[in-house]
Amino acid sequence: MTTSTVQEYLASLPEDRRAAVTAVRAAINSNLPAGYQEGIQFRMVSWYVPLSKYPAGYGGNPKEPLPLLSMGSTKGHLALHMICFYGAEDLAEAFTADYNKSGKKLDMGLGCLRFKKLDDLALDVVVRNLARFPVDEHVAQYQSMRAKLGKAPAKKAGAVNKATAAKKATTAKKTSTTKKLAVRK
Repeated sequence: MTTSTVQEYLASLPEDRRAAVTAVRAAINSNLPAGYQEGIQFRMVSWYVPLSKYPAGYGGNPKEPLPLLSMGSTKGHLALHMICFYGAEDLAEAFTADYNKSGKKLDMGLGCLRFKKLDDLALDVVVRNLARFPVDEHVAQYQSMRAKLGKAPAKKAGAVNKATAAKKATTAKKTSTTKKLAVRK
């Protein structure tokens, strides 16, 4: 089922999952630095940098806000997709060390933290680490990660690359010429 609001997403969950997601969501919303927005992104509850703050968008897509993290429910587990850790090994390692001190089992891939029930999650560690990501620092870290991976800097919203502009101009000229020929016949 596709949902467009956080409330619809929560309503779509079984009661036990809804309770866990609601508790995690409340803790995140209470501890997240100012400037992030909450909404549905990638079919999950997500917290992201609004396009008004970072118009280049995620992956250079000016229609997709830069995510910090997303939370989802799958058949087998709940998950926090800690996108803030992608390409930031030092931050991921610090989080892992902090999590391991909690005594809770860490089930995590590159940035996907999986847990079956709320009691399995070291929520205090999660929110403490998320509080370390002010919007401006998250954007700077993301841009640095893209540069390390050899990705071109994200285009500014409304920017058009020269090849696209030239192609559009050529197409417009051909269309104009075709219309003139049609009128002459």
